[in-house]
Amino acid sequence: MSHRWKPNVTVAAVIERDGRFLLVEEETADGLRFNQPAGHLEADESLLQAVAREVMEESAYPFTPEYLVGIYQWPRPQGDATYLRFAFGGQTGKSDPTRTLDDGIIRIVWMTLEELHATRARHRNPLVLQCVEDWLSGRRYGLELLRHYSRGSLP
Repeated sequence: MSHRWKPNVTVAAVIERDGRFLLVEEETADGLRFNQPAGHLEADESLLQAVAREVMEESAYPFTPEYLVGIYQWPRPQGDATYLRFAFGGQTGKSDPTRTLDDGIIRIVWMTLEELHATRARHRNPLVLQCVEDWLSGRRYGLELLRHYSRGSLP
């Protein structure tokens, strides 16, 4: 039987406020790890809808994506999966204190770049720091790069 390879498509949000970046501390198979609010693209969902949903579910912050920071293709060293991450920068609104965070999310943390460097051994993957460094270097691409076609609306 042939196995068709396909990457896991994920989205992540790079959110900076007063020199600090929004991260979540989450339970993983490798223990507690830090990550941007991030997750998998779901069926019939645009990348922008996915990142706004993931930020709300994992941090209780509404998120408006304004830029594409980068697209990252990362094969896990274990060789069992490849991730295609679309990272977005944008603005958050006010946190919803009544919202329950996703299962596995322990807390949200606002970290400086120095704190990110100091905790890199506990990052979910190397893309966490890379996305922040790309944001800080000025990488901001217009959302017009993205085209989303829903079912039944193909040109």
